[in-house]
Formats: sequence, structure tokens, C-alpha cells
Amino acid sequence: MVQLPSEHSHLQVKQVKIEKSTSSPTLVFLHDALGSIAQWKKFPEKLATRCRLNAIVYDRFGHGGSGPLQCTRSEEYLHREALETLPALLRQLGITRPILIGHSDGGTIALIYAAYHQPAAIITEAAHAFVEEITLEGILKAVSGKAVIVRKLKQYHGTKTEALFDAWADTWLDDNFRHWSMEGLLDRINCPALVMQGEEDEYGSEAQVARIVSGIGPNAEAFWIENCGHVPHRQAEEVVLKKMASFIEKIKWPAK
Repeated sequence: MVQLPSEHSHLQVKQVKIEKSTSSPTLVFLHDALGSIAQWKKFPEKLATRCRLNAIVYDRFGHGGSGPLQCTRSEEYLHREALETLPALLRQLGITRPILIGHSDGGTIALIYAAYHQPAAIITEAAHAFVEEITLEGILKAVSGKAVIVRKLKQYHGTKTEALFDAWADTWLDDNFRHWSMEGLLDRINCPALVMQGEEDEYGSEAQVARIVSGIGPNAEAFWIENCGHVPHRQAEEVVLKKMASFIEKIKWPAK
């Protein structure tokens, strides 16, 4: 557990220790809107082992083993995670050069963080830079099957599950959220960026990847995954592991 005094609550953190050079960065995994440490399964350990880098995985507030959400979620919840909670956590853990690996909401958090800080690199899976109709349609479909989804997710989030689902769906489906975008921050990102998405993603179109890569510029690389939906690290694990490891291997970072 990591205590963040500003939140008067705790974050559940899992650390993956790998033998490595002390000058190397740390992999930091950022889960999706309904995700948790457990839902990553063994993927963080597998990537950390391939790259010979230490890693951390954590549950955001309201998820998994972390404390509950401390306030009503606002339109700026992704910015708050990227600019308040994540930097505070990294400071407490002494991580100064993360490689952020974010899925969906986690990918968006990685992008926002990188616009204001200097990570060694970022990798996004199915990140959102703006709101699309396909995303809202996917969420509406999930709402129609809420009872089944909540029942399945309770093994990960316990009594927080329904509140977590409602916070996600209510925020994205609010009329005031339709114009949300973080595209204006993309040209501030200077680190290497790998932008991944499944070709059959049910929550985002090819426009997300195109506009993220275009907004960042030459440091960004797009990677499309065939026969894959919204969760590449589960639906195409070996392809994703190989590509992420290759991308990380090419990064040059200065010694401490």
C-alpha cells in the first residue's frame, strides 16, 4: 500500500523486481477505466522480464485494492490523475524516469502526463484523445448489460464495483463531456511514443491513432494489431509483448 496524504487514502501498488542496471527506467502500468492490477494478469511481469526492467502496477482510487473515489468525478478526471495522483505516486516511490504503459483511460493519462513531464517514453493501447461516437455507442452497450458486467467485475473491485461503473459511464455519457479533448497538449510531448490500437477496437476508430501520432510528430509511431479489439495485451498478447519490447530496446536514455 502507498499512502498519499493529499487524498487521505491509499493506493494499492504491486512492484515487479528484475535484475537490471540501476541507470534503467521503470515500467509503470496504467490500467483502463474499469481495470485493476489483477486484470493485467501476468502481462507486466512478462514485459518486465523481456526488457529486464523493474515495473510497478497500481490501482487508481476507486479500483481494485485502492481506497474509494474521494469526490464526484469531473470532466477533468483524466487530467487530475495525470497531473496530481500519478506524479505524487512516482515521487513517493522515487521513480524519476518512467516508461508509461497505459491502456484506454490509462493511455490517455500517459499522454497528458508526458505533455507536462519528461518520461523516458510512453506506450499507449487504445488511448482516447477526444470523444467519438463509437466510444459513446460502446459505453451505451455496456450500460445495457450493466448487471452482467458488474457481476463479473466484483471479483476485482468488490463493493466499489457499481460506483466505479457508474462513474465511468455517467462521465462519458454526460452531454458536457462530448467536447472533451486533450489534443491541444499532444505537440508538447517530446519523448518516444508508441501508439497501439486493435483494428477491431469497439471503443475507438483509426482517427484516434492518426490524430495522436500527427499531434505528437516524428517521435510517435503507430502500430495496428490485426484481429484485435479494445484490449490488445490480452487479445494479442505475444504480438504486443514483442512490439513493446522492441520499441523499449531502441530507446536511448542517459545514465544517472
